[in-house]
Amino acid sequence: MSLVKLDIFHVRNIHKASIQPCPTINLIVGDNASGKSSLLEAIYILGRAKSFRSTAIKSVISLDQEHLVVSAQIEKVDAGICHLGIQLDGKTLLIRINQETKQQRSELAYAFPLQLIHPKSYELLDSGAQLRREFLDWGIFNDDKQYLYVWRRFKKALAQRNALLKTKQLEQLSVWNKEFVYYGTIVHDYRRGYIEKLRSVFVQISKKFLVIDNIAIHLLSGWDVSKNLADALDQDLDKDLRYGFTHSGPHRGDFQVFVNQRLAKDFVSRGQLKLLVLSLKLGQVQLLAVDQNHLGCVLIDDFSAELDVTNRSKLLDFLSSINCQVFITSNVQTDFGDLSKLSTYKMFHMEQGTIKPL
Repeated sequence: MSLVKLDIFHVRNIHKASIQPCPTINLIVGDNASGKSSLLEAIYILGRAKSFRSTAIKSVISLDQEHLVVSAQIEKVDAGICHLGIQLDGKTLLIRINQETKQQRSELAYAFPLQLIHPKSYELLDSGAQLRREFLDWGIFNDDKQYLYVWRRFKKALAQRNALLKTKQLEQLSVWNKEFVYYGTIVHDYRRGYIEKLRSVFVQISKKFLVIDNIAIHLLSGWDVSKNLADALDQDLDKDLRYGFTHSGPHRGDFQVFVNQRLAKDFVSRGQLKLLVLSLKLGQVQLLAVDQNHLGCVLIDDFSAELDVTNRSKLLDFLSSINCQVFITSNVQTDFGDLSKLSTYKMFHMEQGTIKPL
């Protein structure tokens, strides 16, 4: 799956732009504030219906404009051309897929899955558990379409249970406990299965970037797994009522990466930790691109900021080998190193929101 044509209107300093990218590697160069990150942001909006740079979409829309629009033609494996479009004005969302209006953001995400690697991505292993849960759930969401329904039912049960705990309405608690346990257990099983799939790919990729042995990844369930989830809820009931929220369950789940049986974030250098995060992200890319064969594209912002020359070269080699579409930004062409090994690629230059092929 790859973008064959992309049209952008009113995304930050990109007032109007149209490109026909390469189905494999696309390199975008330009000075700071030229619009490189805005280009990736527009592609991200097309796949996720939100920005990775701002929680308020109003700040993404060009000055003096009421809305932004991103549209594309996407070539799918064995399925021809798919037309996608999104319009956002800060209040309303309009999604069009093959000339049909869609209501759910998830339909856009399924139509055009993508992976983002940018400077803040490297916080994955040393920040709070929420980022890691989102990382897992995004991977499962794209791996199995049934997961979204289960995850939504679990989130609803969690919200209802917490509301009852806050208001001390115990007579209805048993009903939502059953829902919570049923769907929560399925969510955990999905996560456990996904970690098993990711583990071998992650370890294999990490060896391309790091000379470290004994790398492991372990799932934390969010409760004491020596008990079933129903027993954990019963044991926590007094505490849950006291604080007004649910303490045990997959909403408290997490995963940890270990090196030589020690927690990676407490053991390896900052540079090594970033390469472990990169390997995790690329593991998801490989699972989608090879096993599922439907990854939309990979977005890598500020290529040279977090990686040295050697690892930039290794990253380009890896991305080229799995034959997925990639958009990478950097300030100057030399940041990409020797490009002679790449069989096909396109390079674009950005200046003041205008993009031109080189």
